[in-house]
Amino acid sequence: MGKIFLIIIIGWAALLTVQAQVQESFSDGDFTQRPPWAGDAVSFHVNVTRQLQSQGAATSSGGTIYLSTPNTLAVNAQWEFFLRLDFATSSSNYAEVYLVSDVPDLKGALKGYFVRIGGQEDEVSLFRKDGATVTKIIDGPDRTLTAADNRLWVRVTRTATHDWTLELDLNATKQRYVVQGAVQDPRYLTSAYTGVLFRYTQTNVQRFHFDDFTVQETGVPSLISSKALGPKTVALTFSEPVLEKEAQNTSNYRINGSLIPIAAQWQAATPHVVHLQLPQELETGSHQVEVMRVADAEGNLAHNLVGTFSYSPVAAPSEVRVTEIFADVSPSQGLPAAEFIELYNSSQKTFDLQGWRYSDATASEGVFPGYLLRPGAYLIVSAAADTALFRPFGPVLGLATFPALNDSGDDVELFNAQGHLIDLVRFSNSWYQEAAKKEGGWSLELLDVNSRCAGASQWKASESAAGGTPGKPNSVQRVDQTAPVLQQAAPISANRVMLYFNEPLDSLAAVQEAKYLVSPAGAVQRVKITSRDLTVVELVLETPLRENERYVITAQGLKDCAGNTSASAQTAALVLPAPPQPGDVVINELLFNPRPGGVDFVEIVNRSPRYLDLQDWKIANRQQGKVANSRSLSTKNLLLPPGGYLVFTTDAGILQREYPAARAEKLVELVSLPSFPDEAGNAVLLLPNGEVMDELSYHQEQHFKLLADAEGVSLERITLAGPSTAANFHSAATNVFATPGYENSQAQEMLATTRKLSLQPKTFTPDGDGSDDALLLQFQLPQAGFVATVTIYDAQGRHVRKLSANTLLGAESVLQWDGLTDAGAKAAIGYYVVLVELFNLQGQKEVLKETAVVGGRF
Repeated sequence: MGKIFLIIIIGWAALLTVQAQVQESFSDGDFTQRPPWAGDAVSFHVNVTRQLQSQGAATSSGGTIYLSTPNTLAVNAQWEFFLRLDFATSSSNYAEVYLVSDVPDLKGALKGYFVRIGGQEDEVSLFRKDGATVTKIIDGPDRTLTAADNRLWVRVTRTATHDWTLELDLNATKQRYVVQGAVQDPRYLTSAYTGVLFRYTQTNVQRFHFDDFTVQETGVPSLISSKALGPKTVALTFSEPVLEKEAQNTSNYRINGSLIPIAAQWQAATPHVVHLQLPQELETGSHQVEVMRVADAEGNLAHNLVGTFSYSPVAAPSEVRVTEIFADVSPSQGLPAAEFIELYNSSQKTFDLQGWRYSDATASEGVFPGYLLRPGAYLIVSAAADTALFRPFGPVLGLATFPALNDSGDDVELFNAQGHLIDLVRFSNSWYQEAAKKEGGWSLELLDVNSRCAGASQWKASESAAGGTPGKPNSVQRVDQTAPVLQQAAPISANRVMLYFNEPLDSLAAVQEAKYLVSPAGAVQRVKITSRDLTVVELVLETPLRENERYVITAQGLKDCAGNTSASAQTAALVLPAPPQPGDVVINELLFNPRPGGVDFVEIVNRSPRYLDLQDWKIANRQQGKVANSRSLSTKNLLLPPGGYLVFTTDAGILQREYPAARAEKLVELVSLPSFPDEAGNAVLLLPNGEVMDELSYHQEQHFKLLADAEGVSLERITLAGPSTAANFHSAATNVFATPGYENSQAQEMLATTRKLSLQPKTFTPDGDGSDDALLLQFQLPQAGFVATVTIYDAQGRHVRKLSANTLLGAESVLQWDGLTDAGAKAAIGYYVVLVELFNLQGQKEVLKETAVVGGRF
């Protein structure tokens, strides 16, 4: 029995010595340990700013809540704390901080002292409590707290002769304390507990904040702070210089109650600081340090000083990966209709996510609360309001601010507490790789969570039936075992070339000049990676490229970020494009009235002898006469060779299905096109500076009148060199309906002639078969400004068609006869006379006459 009693006594004495000093900053995000606070624990939490905050029950009658922690200091001591009362104080809304108490329950009768902040007089005063009786012993000035948001530091000092001093800093800087009063009171000389009590009405239940509470001896050294400098180093800072001998005695220190340092380092240049070197690495989380004995320069000894600190290793880039992104939540496949990102710890370290940040492309950001992410662990991150939805799937952490993800694509940026970028995913909806999943309800998943590779090649849509795998391994796991592929080479100036690869490169290998050669230009002078996802390389050449000359670039020995190396050299063609000139590129074909389920398209052709780069060119329309609704053709280099075709549409797959002969390699998908109404409209081709390269105005009446149905039939340019006018366009042949990516079915060559009027072809067959369907009237006039009236007569001289009346011509113009009469019927097979009457404002008049034949097929 005696031994048991002795153990109890020793245990109780150990507890008292451990709690001889209190130092609490709540930086570990926890108030249940180091030191332990008890009482109305469910009514408190540590918020994201690492302050103790009230969260009591919001009852109509209000309430009183408290927390207390062991403390034996009562004499020759100083108490200091920060308090924020986010409301106007009153007799029902105030805080009490208990300096000395003989019992842990601060709501009832006790023996001790406390500071009341607020109350009926809106003051800060010191009270003594004798059981249930309360006596004010320092009466602070009335109306001290008059703000709607009160932030202040409070300091109370008691000497060995029991002289009490109450000080207040209303600037909340801890630098401008003002004495509120002093008194001598020796009644209670011992203490067992200290703590905080909040009394509130319903509206103020969550508006009490308490932080940086210290209780320490005065007249001897105190421990001001403790901080982990690394996995095996802890820095202790004392209130005054300490003696070298005591400071370097390792037996004077304990970490977490049992771990003794292998060295305690003290330097004369900083005599108030001691660095402890530990025999093993600290675990991530909260820790306690005890200083059993330390002395100041005068030999004053302090015993059993206690401090707390947190340790978390600093994460390096890619040690924590964003492994899943759920941006487009509808239609649901089984996941909750709420956005999330998923994190995975690919390292062997445990990271405290306190202070980490998640942001998107708009610079909106969410700040992480404390959370220990252990090696190999997944974590779902969502808006705080959505955490309950994801708990059935796995560990989830809610952010008070969760930047919304754009369905079409966005940036997901992850920063650690030090502000270092740990991971970046710049995704777009093309990463889903499946058109149906692109429409929503599916997450994007990272293929290899242990790889440091990034970019589109590393992601695809989830294959889980639920639409995603939050909180657990991804459904699309794949280890990269293929070498990088050179996809494109594009010059951006005469001596600078960009290389585009299909996946991220090893950054060290990619910048070696010897791995690249441009023939016949020669050697590469300098190399650098220009994209954050490591897929774009810039080469600076020793010899400048010449415009419109073909080169071959060779890359060899490159490897990707996973270490896969290309076994053979890779080549790509290279041409320095020329600046575009007016008329170089024209709209060659337009489909504005697709069949149900079809899509519009615009075809352009380069009719110059030069290579042209279409980067940042645009397609637009007109509204109320002004260019509007422009769409970029490409944000990257897009080379158009001489005579080359490109077709722009919103869905290449649908276009290929509608027109099987379409050239797939010429089809370019855009997110959207300007609207091209079925009745009439305009298509405008713009240069990067906004100048018009070409423009086509169309009308549904331009279609061949004998077409049974114009839906799905394009308008095609007839002569490539001719103008972009209605007269130079005709419905595509009925056997193809459209010719996306190759020569038009109605194409004809312009005649090389000096005649004022030339007809082409002399015999035409207006039957819509794509062969000589229209008669072109080609004018070569000495100047612009002539007005033409064109009439068609049959061989008997009878009027057949008034083709134009007072039409203004340019020096080179084209008109078209579709072979129909004024009544809309097909002209009979036979000879016809084309009579042109010309005149201008200078009084010049001339009549031109040519013959043509309307033919037919038998």
